[in-house]
Amino acid sequence: MQVIIVGGGWAGCASAYAAKKAGAEVMLLEKTDMLLGTGLVGGIMCNNGRFTALEEARALGGEDFIALIESVFRHRFLDFPGHRHAMLYDVTKIEPVIRDFLTRCGVTIKLQTRMTEVFVSDGYIKGLVTANDEILHGDVFVDTTGSAGPAKNCTRFGSGCAMCILRCPSFGPRVSLTAKAGLPEIKAGENFAHFEAMSGSCKLDKGSLDANLVQQLEHNGVLVIPLPPSMYKDDLLSSKACQQYALTEFARNLVILDTGHAKLMTPFFPLEKLRTLEGFANARYADPYSGGRGNSVRFMAMCHCNDALQVDGVKNLFCAGEKTGPLVGHTEAIVTGFIAGYNAVRLLAGLVPLVLPDDLTVGDIISYMHREIKETAGLSKKYTFSGSVYFERMQKKGLYNTNTSEIYERVSRAGLKQLLDRSLV
Repeated sequence: MQVIIVGGGWAGCASAYAAKKAGAEVMLLEKTDMLLGTGLVGGIMCNNGRFTALEEARALGGEDFIALIESVFRHRFLDFPGHRHAMLYDVTKIEPVIRDFLTRCGVTIKLQTRMTEVFVSDGYIKGLVTANDEILHGDVFVDTTGSAGPAKNCTRFGSGCAMCILRCPSFGPRVSLTAKAGLPEIKAGENFAHFEAMSGSCKLDKGSLDANLVQQLEHNGVLVIPLPPSMYKDDLLSSKACQQYALTEFARNLVILDTGHAKLMTPFFPLEKLRTLEGFANARYADPYSGGRGNSVRFMAMCHCNDALQVDGVKNLFCAGEKTGPLVGHTEAIVTGFIAGYNAVRLLAGLVPLVLPDDLTVGDIISYMHREIKETAGLSKKYTFSGSVYFERMQKKGLYNTNTSEIYERVSRAGLKQLLDRSLV
């Protein structure tokens, strides 16, 4: 019995891990030459409510997977504006760690494999075709193709192709499994509220910065450099995909995090202005290479799915990550990936897909987001454990917690401790 996962970002990798642990044969397709997608330029974990969510995921049985991320951390328990106890992993080291682990687990990884067509019959997906003219048959499928790209959308809603980590011109445009199956999606620009947004940060090449700045950054993990009023960027806050960082501090300071590169927490910053600041005279962007002008545009297409992450319209398709709705972040992608991969195998085993309860923050964010986006106002918001409207809800409901024993006890009370360790087929 085989689960085929399309999309090798954090959601796809987590889904592959969960499905393999549950006993299925797993094939993971990724159109580029590396796994992790935007996880190759992100690097922020555990900030604010993400700490709680990641510990819930660990208690659910994701310990081995989470330990991989922790093995390449650069800074832990780091505070920066509006965020506490963050972990920054090294974006230059994480991909081979995850790839090698999944391979050792027995996941078949097919890189540079872009899906082009899907076969659907009697309400089931039967298989798919790749750009390499391969025909792949599976029993259950998971769509983790993300919501960014192709380049024409960055031109339509942004400032053109920013030459980002997704590399659409090199490896082909993103192709949605859901759309290719003939199912409707929530698409930007098609009678929906404005919800597309730019990726939230750019990477600066450390070698292009003043050595003293780099030394401070690597020692402290964060730099907060005040901007002159003429360079305030308050108008950019609403365009950020990561609304948890849409705070005044990020508009009136250069906030830079050490993730292996120097991560500049702004969707873009004109290079000619950046170079007028002390220590940045020779600055250049590492990714996106057009970081002085724009960034990749996300939330272009999302699935209609239920709280078990089963996609409406066919019986054997699940989704995770940004395909589930306007859900932002690595942790959010990982936990939904765990659920989608596990539920895919439950379906194979003839079991009803599981909906996590609302007294777990991982279950609550999914059900809350799905209720909210039924209304126009809710669709225009972004949902994340680390800030904005959902972190406020976490705190009000008493779900935000940094006591790991209490978090584990909460998962135990729900009868879900080590859920992912249970072989189903």
